[in-house]
Amino acid sequence: MPTHRLVTRIHPADNAIVALQNLAGGADIAFEGQSWTLREAIPAKQKFAARDFNVGDRITMYGVTVGQATQRVAAGAMLTPQNVQHATDNFSAKRGEYAWSPPEVSRWRERTFDGFIRPDGPAGTANYWIVIPLVFCENRNLGFMREALVKILGYEPSTPYHTFAARLAETWQRGASRAAVEAVAFDDVGGATRPRLFPNVDGVKFLEHGLGCGGTRHDAETLCGLLAGYINSPNVAGATVLSLGCQNAQVSLLERELAKRNPNFRKPLHIFEQQKCSSESAMLDRAIKATFLGVAEANRQTRRPAPLSDLIVGVECGGSDGFSGVSANPALGHLADLLVALGGAPVLSEFPELCGIEQSLCDRCIDDATAEKFAALMRRYQRAAEACGSGFEANPSPGNIRDGLITDAIKSAGAAKKGGTSPVVDVLDYPEPITKRGLSLLCTPGNDLESTTALAGCGCNLILFTTGLGTPTGNITCPTLKISTNTALARRMGDIIDFDAGPIITGEKTVEQMGAELLELSIATASGKYLPKAVALGHDDFLPWKRGVSL
Repeated sequence: MPTHRLVTRIHPADNAIVALQNLAGGADIAFEGQSWTLREAIPAKQKFAARDFNVGDRITMYGVTVGQATQRVAAGAMLTPQNVQHATDNFSAKRGEYAWSPPEVSRWRERTFDGFIRPDGPAGTANYWIVIPLVFCENRNLGFMREALVKILGYEPSTPYHTFAARLAETWQRGASRAAVEAVAFDDVGGATRPRLFPNVDGVKFLEHGLGCGGTRHDAETLCGLLAGYINSPNVAGATVLSLGCQNAQVSLLERELAKRNPNFRKPLHIFEQQKCSSESAMLDRAIKATFLGVAEANRQTRRPAPLSDLIVGVECGGSDGFSGVSANPALGHLADLLVALGGAPVLSEFPELCGIEQSLCDRCIDDATAEKFAALMRRYQRAAEACGSGFEANPSPGNIRDGLITDAIKSAGAAKKGGTSPVVDVLDYPEPITKRGLSLLCTPGNDLESTTALAGCGCNLILFTTGLGTPTGNITCPTLKISTNTALARRMGDIIDFDAGPIITGEKTVEQMGAELLELSIATASGKYLPKAVALGHDDFLPWKRGVSL
């Protein structure tokens, strides 16, 4: 994309034009043999009409229908929620065979990453011990274990905020005035941290949640499936499980779900049931000792070379903007294609953000059964949303809409770019695990935390997260790289952004160049040579999806 371009048309069939820079009202714009006089100012990321639209006319982007005109719109006028509403094309079964030409990957053929080799699955990109409550009643005991272990083992995050608050308290205790307290300066430096007692273990993580009982039996089964996925994760060395004893999410249910995912499971797993213990302290005595010794044993593991085919990468977007589908998501999609060509497994989730491009994904499925499963899950999800008085059209947030994603179909068509162009080898219903190499689709909400939680639970050992507005989030066991759609965001929120895809917008680099660079950063991250900002900041997010309507 040359630097002199002010606008772009994403697909030759599109009748909506994307502004790459702020465009003044009355400006004459020429592009690909067409010209327009803008009816109004068009901010960067927004779209304007490539032709006159009448009421009911279809708006197209990415080669698909993304909206419908609700009033007359003149060529050169901005497309807004006031003149466009959500609309999509219908979809049906898979149509014909899908031909795919893999990208050239010879430069990575012999490459490896330094991972933690597991005896019963792909290598991990990190090495964690996890502590899991089977029911919310055990969260208090989880807190006791966290308080007992995190600091003494050297895993307490280093932030400047504790030091800052201490300075405020000291100033107040000296009898200083309110003005003097307000004048205390904040220095963005972390406090002293205790050296890790077990340096080969990246941390002990506590998966607190509010589920496990009081819901449906299906809720309990789903939760146990998700937790089993975390225990079986390539990034997890072992686990401690706390159970009350009487909850819906029984230990036997967790064990059954774990056996479904890995019949030959061999990691250390310590389970403690409070109602079988003489006291709370007696259970915690045993649980803390077992966890301590388990972490000590996990510390014997070191990084060793692993094939790039062991990379299982969840692709995610959040805080999306009008550039997401132009820069960061296509770059991530190219990485996904490179990974497939290398034998790896990208995973595309967020089903409400695949609305409108279902037919394309059905056509890419390797067989009719896979396509039918995807179509059925999409229809079931949409019906569930409508039964609650909503629908996929309600998915875009105010921030999305403000920055150019005025319909869910526009958001979805851009979001799907994260999945690249390779065939879809599998479709998974939450919380089913990844079992095949190649591109898989995982049914999750568009909610960032619920989706990334599900991606890590299905077996991903790395997550790549694109954002146009800046989303300070991560995952509790899966290293998460944050990729900005534009350079302004990368500069403004550099404390959370790892990679800037903005050069695609300016024309300095191509999608393919950025995708290749992103793969290199992913390999460095998987090898422990680059620490993602989300990991350094302690963005240990974990939010199970209680199966129902969440967009």
